[in-house]
Amino acid sequence: MAPYRTLADLPQLIPVFPLDGALLLPGGELPLQIFEPRYLNMVDDAMAGDRVIGMIQTRGGTRARPKLSGVGCLGRITSYAETSDGRYLITLTGLCRFEAGEELDLRLPYRQVRAKYDRFGDDLDDEDAEVSEPARARFASALKRYLNRRELDIDWETANEAPLEALVTSLCMGLPFEPAEKQAFLEAPDLAGRFEVLTTLLEIDSSDPDDESHPLQ
Repeated sequence: MAPYRTLADLPQLIPVFPLDGALLLPGGELPLQIFEPRYLNMVDDAMAGDRVIGMIQTRGGTRARPKLSGVGCLGRITSYAETSDGRYLITLTGLCRFEAGEELDLRLPYRQVRAKYDRFGDDLDDEDAEVSEPARARFASALKRYLNRRELDIDWETANEAPLEALVTSLCMGLPFEPAEKQAFLEAPDLAGRFEVLTTLLEIDSSDPDDESHPLQ
């Protein structure tokens, strides 16, 4: 992993991969299958450089060129393989969130933005969040109800032993939340805020089986 110890170490001009429903958080690992020519080109250029790509969702606009969401997450390619039919199988490891600033027209097939990291300096820290026992109990209860309703399961022994950041990151990225809800995880101010958003959404989802609406759309 590159030594990104401070915000000043992070690249200012980054390629972005707009993909709704795909959430990358700092410290998380996102496997991707790349097959579109423009994104194959993007991965080629990233591998020849500092191996970073910004994952970001969209917020309307045209199908050909959707508007980018305000916040994404920078990831570094930490696993790479090429299939016999020309697809790339990569894993991005989340480094730091960014605000999508000016988009540059460099006549490339993929999009690039100036990334602003000022709001997210804590993403580079390794400190875990402090959460009270009542908050953890509330979370565990909401998670069990959510999983039971959707007939999903997790390894509870591993979940109970995992650091809070790793558990919250894994659940936010892996559970089938809507794009707007995933964006809420991304834009939460810190891990404690993300934990609260996750707990609330788990409670809302499991509170009324007949309600198909999504609270953050």
